[in-house]
Amino acid sequence: MTEILLTADRTLMSDYHQNEFLGFGTCAPPNVIPDWLYSFLFFPAIKTKDGIPIAAPYGLRKIEAQLLSEGFAVLTVSSDHLGKYIDEARVLGIHVMDPCGLGPASSTFASVLKKEPFLAQYFRALLNSPEIREAKKRGLRIIVGGSGVWQFRYRPRFVEEYGIDCIIEGEAEKVVGKIFRAALNGEDLPRYYEVRVKETPSLEEIPDIATPSINGLIEIGRGCCRGCEFCSVTLRPLRWYPYKKILREIDVNIKIGSINWSCLHAEDVMLYGSRNTLPDDEKLIKLHELVVKKCEGISWSHCSLAAIASKPKLFSKIAEIILQKQPWWGAEIGIETGSPELVRKVMPAKAHPFKPEDWPEVVHTSMGLMHDNKLIPACTLIVGAPEEKEEDILKTIELMDDLKNFRSLIVPLFFVPMGKLKDEEWFKETEMTELHKKLLIKCLEHDFYWIDSLVDLSFSGKWYASILQLLYRVFVGIIRHKAKKLESNRSRK
Repeated sequence: MTEILLTADRTLMSDYHQNEFLGFGTCAPPNVIPDWLYSFLFFPAIKTKDGIPIAAPYGLRKIEAQLLSEGFAVLTVSSDHLGKYIDEARVLGIHVMDPCGLGPASSTFASVLKKEPFLAQYFRALLNSPEIREAKKRGLRIIVGGSGVWQFRYRPRFVEEYGIDCIIEGEAEKVVGKIFRAALNGEDLPRYYEVRVKETPSLEEIPDIATPSINGLIEIGRGCCRGCEFCSVTLRPLRWYPYKKILREIDVNIKIGSINWSCLHAEDVMLYGSRNTLPDDEKLIKLHELVVKKCEGISWSHCSLAAIASKPKLFSKIAEIILQKQPWWGAEIGIETGSPELVRKVMPAKAHPFKPEDWPEVVHTSMGLMHDNKLIPACTLIVGAPEEKEEDILKTIELMDDLKNFRSLIVPLFFVPMGKLKDEEWFKETEMTELHKKLLIKCLEHDFYWIDSLVDLSFSGKWYASILQLLYRVFVGIIRHKAKKLESNRSRK
């Protein structure tokens, strides 16, 4: 009897056509094409066998591994197939990333387009499914965890209405066992459990995944040393996984899931093994040499511009190792602003080992290095950060002009209060000035200029490339037409 089920909604139970960054499409609301086609393009359902997904979100796999190590009967299932297993379950664990659509990307799209994003719709639909509703009547207890649980603090009525029994915030390896055990025993559960600093797991207390992760995503470290005030990750201690631990998890993906590529996950992959903001050449090179021997492809989750600019020869060496087996790779990059003054006020360590006043040059240098070495970044800008002034926006617009020749996607995101800035006010669409709108248009023009090239690269070598490339081009063409029409109407006013 499987007493514990783990799952996530459809927007997270997808491999995004084996391109992790297509997952950003889940942040958008319903738009100009039918929902069924949009979901196929950006978050097709993961393949399953008897309702068991061939891969699942990495965070969910970590919780699964921890519960298994403590002797629980646990099974991860697709949210589309809960009905096959839920009758026997007594506890349902749900992994979330942006459950209410309050994250920077989704809240920006929702504010501009005046609709609820897909990821919020699918999460609510999961909780509202007949299978879960019926199971709740029989006494099923629901425990939710993941990077997006902070959003429930803003939605207490939602938590009550949908019968969420416990929310766990933070790295849960040391606490998840006792909470699930209490749930199975019918004991009272805390509505909101925030993992304390002393409960943060050490490297030895973090289990290896036991089953495959989506797109071969593998954690190589936790925490961040840069201390940006708008980010919650910087509140966690910095830990780097040893090579053997990383390779063991890669083996799980290859041997069990036949996933022969890896997305290396850390807040700054370039700083692997380092204890400060300067990359460690020896450790970073060794990591990539070991991984490329096992895998047919590598991508990064995140890296910093300052780390790339600080060691250009090292970055080129890493690129040389990666490009042995693939034509390009990707990473998410935070530009955030073009204003040295705003960097100094809100994210002073973001430029280390350089000074805040060097930030525009750091961005330009790093973007050039990425362009030359075939790393395609998905970049973010923060719109409406605390203490932002007109001159800060102008500096960011100037930076956009400076980056026009570098292959990339650049997405402006409204400020969301997180990390040390969690008590600040949200930035809303109604607060946008003409300068903000000009910045958004600059980003659109940049992305439209590069999108065809990015679509071609993303599906190069796949047998179905021509079909998907055509569909994405049609979609982009429609969006481009709509954007021009909106801009034309705005110019007439």
